[in-house]
Amino acid sequence: MEIFHQLGELFLQAVPTVLIVFLFYLFMRGSFFGPMARVLSERRARTEGARRAAESSHSAAQERLRAYQDATRKARAGIYAEQETARRAILEERLALVREAHSRSSEEIRAAKEKISADLATARAELETISQSLAGEIARVILERRPPGPRPMPPAASEAR
Repeated sequence: MEIFHQLGELFLQAVPTVLIVFLFYLFMRGSFFGPMARVLSERRARTEGARRAAESSHSAAQERLRAYQDATRKARAGIYAEQETARRAILEERLALVREAHSRSSEEIRAAKEKISADLATARAELETISQSLAGEIARVILERRPPGPRPMPPAASEAR
């Protein structure tokens, strides 16, 4: 039984230490662990908030980038459409100029052919007139001509005999 008595005494001597440790635990819990838990939870909340803000900022930046790319694509399409319209206008103008030059040259060719045809008709008429007068003159010369008589021989031919 003495062991129980010694154990009781030992417990009685340990009660102030246990009370001091318990009070120290309560004091630490109230003054250190509570504020530390608050700071950690606040830090966790801030970190989550910053992460969410970063994600939303990233998604907003992606959306702005997509909008910028769409605007750039639309602007390029507009520029290409304007260039195509200008190119078509230039091609149409060039085609009109070619057609005008072709019609002008065709008209000049037609006028030149008519002039050549008129010159040819004039030349034929002149030739007809000249040929008739020339034929009349040739006929007159032939008809007025004397009959051929003995021809005098050239001197070189008589010596050779």
